[in-house]
Amino acid sequence: MAFDSFSAFMVMEGHGPYVWSCYAAFFLLMIGLMVWSLRRRNAAMETCRRGYEFQAGRQDQQAASASAASFTRVKVSQD
Repeated sequence: MAFDSFSAFMVMEGHGPYVWSCYAAFFLLMIGLMVWSLRRRNAAMETCRRGYEFQAGRQDQQAASASAASFTRVKVSQD
């Protein structure tokens, strides 16, 4: 192994704070990006679901109004 101890590995001859802060920033940004992406995906899926439900409801209403023909008797005077 290149380092004599774990503390020497953490310090990395004075470069440790820079290296470990870069790793920390990378992982924090990646976790943030994953959370943001999942929230955006869920929002998009919810929007699509609502749109499909709206369209299905509209089609049901159109089908019900189109197929439910009503006939009313009209009294016509023969005068």
